[in-house]
Amino acid sequence: MKRWTSLVILALACATASGQTIPPNENSPEAPSRTYAQNYKDMVLAICVATAYKGSNDAAVDAGSSASALRDWTYYDLDKSPAEVEALVRKHLRRDYYNPLVEAEAKGADIRFDFLKCLDLYHSKELERLVKRRVAHPDWTVRSRSKAGKH
Repeated sequence: MKRWTSLVILALACATASGQTIPPNENSPEAPSRTYAQNYKDMVLAICVATAYKGSNDAAVDAGSSASALRDWTYYDLDKSPAEVEALVRKHLRRDYYNPLVEAEAKGADIRFDFLKCLDLYHSKELERLVKRRVAHPDWTVRSRSKAGKH
């Protein structure tokens, strides 16, 4: 269980760390310094991981909690987006990936490549189009709006 939690945390860190500004407090999440578009994509990745690993309570709970936190740091269409995100996640998780070398090494393990499917979703043109349709002001950040006196 700890392995899946570590995997989720590592995935979120890797997916969002490049090119980001250092937050005012290095012990707090960096998401408030990221754009609404990036936080939206991070939230979708967290939902995908939570859905993929729902059989592992630690991973699913951690990713679900991360998705909930990211909702506070983005601004998007709350009416239409959740159903579209769920459909996109399910579509990607239904993919049937196969790698005979990995599966031969795993010997009997249930290899589904779900995390790889989530990464592919994260980098997909479909997600990019969804961001453009549903995220208002994709380049804004929570911190930049707070400095301007807007919420």
